[in-house]
Amino acid sequence: MELKKILIVEDDEEIIDLVEINVEELDYEIEKALDGKVGLEKASTGNYDLIILDLMLPKMDGLEVCKTLRAQDINTPILMLTAKSEEFDKVLGLELGADDYLTKPFSIRELLARIKANLRRVEVDKKESMLKNDKTELNIGELKLNPTKRKVTISGEAISLTPKEFELLHLFASNPGKAFSREDLLTEIWGYQFEGYDHTVNSHINRLRNKIEADPSDPVYLKTVWGVGYRFVEPEEIER
Repeated sequence: MELKKILIVEDDEEIIDLVEINVEELDYEIEKALDGKVGLEKASTGNYDLIILDLMLPKMDGLEVCKTLRAQDINTPILMLTAKSEEFDKVLGLELGADDYLTKPFSIRELLARIKANLRRVEVDKKESMLKNDKTELNIGELKLNPTKRKVTISGEAISLTPKEFELLHLFASNPGKAFSREDLLTEIWGYQFEGYDHTVNSHINRLRNKIEADPSDPVYLKTVWGVGYRFVEPEEIER
């Protein structure tokens, strides 16, 4: 069985050592980087199953690393570590494309649980995709979404989405016409631990619109339902 590869970008070597000791017992392969610049270089290969990324790093902070990776279309799941308790840092990390976060100090048991949960989520997505075939492709207007290949195209042009953006789009496109509140989307996509982070949903919706809409200010696919949240267009609403 191929080992899961985890990259730890952390400047506290004691934390790295602690994680390595506990994670290697679970048959995960660990690589490490002690600053953001080296971490970005390694992460840019895309050859990891999970990136554990500290917020406060020398040479380049974790937010900039995360932002740069997502701009490069590196969609590896990112678990962000932060010593700060301010909500702003957590929200900003999620807005820039992090998949999960953990605030220091944390117990090793909690960290391992988060690692397992993020890796399990990736495996579940892969297994669900393998059980489906191309007949499950969703076609609405010029937008085509293939869950099996996790591929999205608009007018035949491939669109690169982060894992969370893809999950959002898949949820919407699978339920055309259904209105989702921000709280619904947080629960469905991020999980209960992100309750109250409505602004994160808004940011992801805006980024998704920028990628799939010809005019994000006048969206064709992803509609705002005032006073409720958002819904995906129904096929008959698309002008032929």
